[in-house]
Amino acid sequence: MFDAEQRQIEEKINAFCAANGLPEAVLQWKWIPFSGHWGISIAFFQLAALEARQGKKIQVNQRAQELASQISDHLGIPVGFEKLEAVNGYLNLYFDPAVYARRVIDTAIEQGTGFGRGADRGERVMVEFSQPNTHKAFHVGHLRSAILGDGLSRLLAFAGYDVIRANYPGDIGLHVIKWLWCYRNYHAGEKPDKDITRWMGSIYAEASRRLEEAPELEAEIRELYARWDRRESEIVDLWKETRDWSLDGFKEIYSRLDIPFDRYYFNSEEEQSGKVLVNDLIARGIASDERPDGAVVVKLDNLLGLKNDKYRVLVVLRSDGTALYATEDLSLARRKFTDYPDLAKSYYVVDVRQSLHFQQVFKTLEIAGYEWANRCQHIPYELVTLPGNVVMASREGTVVLLEDLITEATDRAYEVVKLKNPDLTEAQKRAVARAVGIGAIKYPMLARENTKLVTFDWETALDFNGQAAPYIQYAFVRGGSILRKGGVEPAESVSPAFELTAAELELIDLLARLPNEVQRAAGELRPLWMATYAYDLARAFNDFYTQCPVLQVEEPVRSFRLRLVMATRQALANSLALLGITAPQAM
Repeated sequence: MFDAEQRQIEEKINAFCAANGLPEAVLQWKWIPFSGHWGISIAFFQLAALEARQGKKIQVNQRAQELASQISDHLGIPVGFEKLEAVNGYLNLYFDPAVYARRVIDTAIEQGTGFGRGADRGERVMVEFSQPNTHKAFHVGHLRSAILGDGLSRLLAFAGYDVIRANYPGDIGLHVIKWLWCYRNYHAGEKPDKDITRWMGSIYAEASRRLEEAPELEAEIRELYARWDRRESEIVDLWKETRDWSLDGFKEIYSRLDIPFDRYYFNSEEEQSGKVLVNDLIARGIASDERPDGAVVVKLDNLLGLKNDKYRVLVVLRSDGTALYATEDLSLARRKFTDYPDLAKSYYVVDVRQSLHFQQVFKTLEIAGYEWANRCQHIPYELVTLPGNVVMASREGTVVLLEDLITEATDRAYEVVKLKNPDLTEAQKRAVARAVGIGAIKYPMLARENTKLVTFDWETALDFNGQAAPYIQYAFVRGGSILRKGGVEPAESVSPAFELTAAELELIDLLARLPNEVQRAAGELRPLWMATYAYDLARAFNDFYTQCPVLQVEEPVRSFRLRLVMATRQALANSLALLGITAPQAM
């Protein structure tokens, strides 16, 4: 935002160094923590140390302070700044509050939806997330991976990365064969016409129940699996058709959540190639083939010469030669980097219970000599629980379906919207209820550390006065209401020709932080920071709104504050968008 001013100051400092026979300065700017004034700082210890290395007898700390004082005198008060201070070897430059405030507000308004966006980094990354099993219900247990992966994808893209959103559904395995068995025997010819995932889940729960009641039927399951493994056309065609039903149901839910994907991978595609890869590991002495009495394993700690257990043993093929998750994950990793050789990172958003598994898979690939193995990274997360520690089990049908959660969130939000804004049309009420309901579900998933459990409860999620999505959305709506009542939005840039209040200073400071918060959150892979920032911005805006009249004051204060509202509203919209939450026009 102040790049031009910083470059001019750097040129003057370099000119000072050249004129006084000093080494060329390596300047590193740091922001001074906000305490009522905005400023940037440069340290001169490195320059003093360079002088000392040239043979001059100097005390570095003392010389750094001398340099800071001399350069302060040389610079005077640069345009856009209010004062300079040379303190303990640092030169602190404080912006003119009026200039700084105007620049921040103008930048937010002029850049609009791009405010806070990072420059193109020229790096491509993949975020793999959600990974539901086909032929099962899509329940609340799948929620956090979908929302966290979407939030990370949005954040990384806004920070300047080229992001590929990947999904890896589990489309084959014992659960699928059990479903096909139940369908062929008890539901042949039926097709879902609505509530697809509910219907698919009910058949899976029925299959589990029937097999528990008559365990001898497991022989039929094994035979059906063998027929699929032989790729008998009747079974494969039915599997493909029913898989498509399941995927259609998933896509309906993703559409309601506004979660898109660029690429789908399937574990059925990785089974055979995974076995080929394992055979290569055996041939190279990396994997030990202990069949028929044992499995094919990679003894990682032995291979690495580790005395203590760290990576342990990775089983990569069963004793009967069938594939495991590890078999397929080894192949999937290779496929990703074959498809996209320029991937800077391949992120796996998978729950924390798989942490050791991914350490083993990535380390095996590294031992096998795949140079991209260290570009694979697991992003672990803890699960979502409901009040009362509800346990979800697809096989028993004791699941809270995600579509039911979305419906309940929307219905609850609708009741609140009716009370708060009865003048909206029915269509407007429903649209706002969807935005508020989905936001209420997403925010708790992103506003907590990835590795901490999320206990979802309605009172907190739909809180219009606490740290929740409706509170942030309502701040955005309130800003819009102020602007509508104010009439024409002030198009001209305005400098505050008055002393800014503490509430205005805090709000402007938070506005200025958005670009850095985006980079910080993306760099640490923590959407939590954006969720916290959005709440802090909404809170600061509400403080400003209650303490600083906007429409009732005279010019030029009125126009300045209206533009501050415009800028804040834009930053709120951008922050919500990074969380995958809609900023509604009314509530």
